[in-house]
Amino acid sequence: MVKAFDGYELACRGPTVVALGGNAVIKKGQRGDIYEQFANARASLEPFVPLIAAGAPLIVTHGNGPQVGDLLLMAEAARGEVPELPLGVLVADSQGQMGYMFQQSLKNHLILGGIDRDVVTVLTQVVVARDDDRLQRFTKPIGPFFDRATAKQRMADKGVVLKEDAGRGWRRVVPSPTPLAIVEIEIIRALLKDGDVVIACGGGGIPVYYEEDGRLEGVDAVVDKDLASATLARGLGAQVFISATPIEHVYLNFEKPGQQALDILTSAEAKSYLDEGHFGEGSMRPKVAAIIAFLEGGGKLGVVTTPELVPAALRGEAGTRFVP
Repeated sequence: MVKAFDGYELACRGPTVVALGGNAVIKKGQRGDIYEQFANARASLEPFVPLIAAGAPLIVTHGNGPQVGDLLLMAEAARGEVPELPLGVLVADSQGQMGYMFQQSLKNHLILGGIDRDVVTVLTQVVVARDDDRLQRFTKPIGPFFDRATAKQRMADKGVVLKEDAGRGWRRVVPSPTPLAIVEIEIIRALLKDGDVVIACGGGGIPVYYEEDGRLEGVDAVVDKDLASATLARGLGAQVFISATPIEHVYLNFEKPGQQALDILTSAEAKSYLDEGHFGEGSMRPKVAAIIAFLEGGGKLGVVTTPELVPAALRGEAGTRFVP
């Protein structure tokens, strides 16, 4: 078992993947204009500067649920005026937009801190199975929240699928296949070896599959960013996987009577709680599932907490830690 105080040292010694949610860029109740997004990106990334200064080989991944949902709304509004784009291309679009925001925000922190490391964004393709049955199921929530009446009207008018999301309202849902591999993983590995901080797998990465002749073809879907991040972490042989969220801990009975914060869990304990249905599908479940997959693939430490508490969580002073 990894000792709690070893977390910070582990993160500095081997590749560390930090998965930031879409809420790291658009906070609850915000309109989400570009100025708010940049301000939130700067605040979310600042706690990781000491890790970078200490030499940690860091890879930052991020969600894009609100952003890709907005791109879909724009496409709907412009229907008939401009050619429509498939969802996979919109994921690539959001990767570029958000990669620029994270790359510039993090580089500016390093400049102000006198830290001589480069930051680079890799437009990342994620391999999925062409016959994945999840491509036929609408499960991944994206975009803004609507009330029930508005959601029903949008489904009737626009032919899209919306579902209630963890008690927070109704959101559009799209197919979300299981990530199998990262196309650009050797590029990312080389960049880390050169000392660069890498931003990758934005929005879960662009889903693609291999044709029989080896060519790549895009898929109209969105990959879960936590599962894609765990796939990347396993492929790189990462030591630490951090899922940064708006809440400090993973909880049992979250926002219910008997709510209990969890401090440290083994992979087996986490899997048991997952099987018992303790974690919401649209919120904590994919994060816990991703960390379990990471640990089972050879990872040493998983962390769930808020961005600002990550340094403390690595030292065992905050958040929820997962060990093999």
